[in-house]
Parts: sequence; C-alpha cells; structure tokens
Amino acid sequence: MDGHQMISLKKLLRNEKGMTGLETAIILIAFVTVASVFSYAVLSAGLFSAEQGKETIYAGLQEASSNLKVNGSIIAKSTDDTNVSTVIFTLSTTPSGQPIDMTACDGTSNATNKCTVSLFTPESILRDVKWTNKLTGNYSGNILKPGGQCQITIDLNDLGENNTLSDNLTANEKFTLQVQAAVGASVTIERTLPGAIEGVMDLY
Repeated sequence: MDGHQMISLKKLLRNEKGMTGLETAIILIAFVTVASVFSYAVLSAGLFSAEQGKETIYAGLQEASSNLKVNGSIIAKSTDDTNVSTVIFTLSTTPSGQPIDMTACDGTSNATNKCTVSLFTPESILRDVKWTNKLTGNYSGNILKPGGQCQITIDLNDLGENNTLSDNLTANEKFTLQVQAAVGASVTIERTLPGAIEGVMDLY
C-alpha cells in the first residue's frame, strides 16, 4: 500500500469517527427531548389531578359543614295554654358561610323553596313542612348573606299539604327541627317543652 492510499484510508477513518459522534449526539438530543416532553406531560397530569383533588376536598368540606347557625332562643307559642300552636326561631349564616336561598315554603307541591324544614315529634315525622320567613340585616330578596338574619315561623296547625301532626305538641314533650339548606350540613334543633304550657315560652 503506497503513501497516497494510506492517507486516503486515514481520512476515511476520521470521517467515520466524525459520523459516529454526530449520530450519538443526535440520539442523545432526541432522548433528552423525549424525556423532557414525557416529564412535562407527567407533571401536567399531576398538577391537574392535584387541582381536582383540592376541588373535591373543598366541595366535601362544604357538604360536611353547615352554612347556617341558630341565633337566640327558640320561641313556642300557645293559643289555649295546652298545646303549642307556633314555633319561631332565627337563623344566620356562619362567618365563612355562603349566601343562602331562604325562600319560604308555601306547603304546596309547587313550592320553590331550596331550604327545607322537617319536624319530628313523639308521634309524627313530617318533612318539608310549610314555613314563612322574615329577613333582616344583610340580605337581597330571599337570599340571606353573612351578617343577615332569617326568622322562621312554623304554624303547627298549617304544615302544608300532606303534613299534619298525629297528635298535638303539649307539656313535657320533646320535638326536633331539622333545617337543610341547598348546600352544607343540616342544622338540628332539639327542645323539650316545660311542664306547664303558656302563651309564649322561651325554650332557650
């Protein structure tokens, strides 16, 4: 092999080494690019899942906690000093509560109330009874806002369609009211009537 052939062979080998290095670099860059894209996709999916999880937890907390609380006493009235005829109580939103639709229930099948009141006595279980409202403070229409109050009045002689007490509510009897807003846990009010029924009774 003469000198000219040796020089040509060396050039060829150098060119092959150069091509091998370039191919390796291309493969490495492609690998890094694919890995970066995959990592971004995984990270994005993780962030999306975390956001969904946070929203689910927040929704669960809203459902688990009540947006309403009882303000003041529970008032029971009687027209004959024997049986309770009316129950009155006042609700307000919790400090961190959301505005609540307190549209009254007219006791008919066409009622548009979002908040329901159920009454439990020793003889009766009555759900979604008729009630009237009186909003004061911070409110708009029938929407109760933080800082506002809603007085609810229940006439035990007019509890709406298909809702009638099996027996009158009288002395020493226990009754329970359950208020359920559209969002959040219910508010439960339990009281026991005194041994002597009077015209107006503060049940604390």
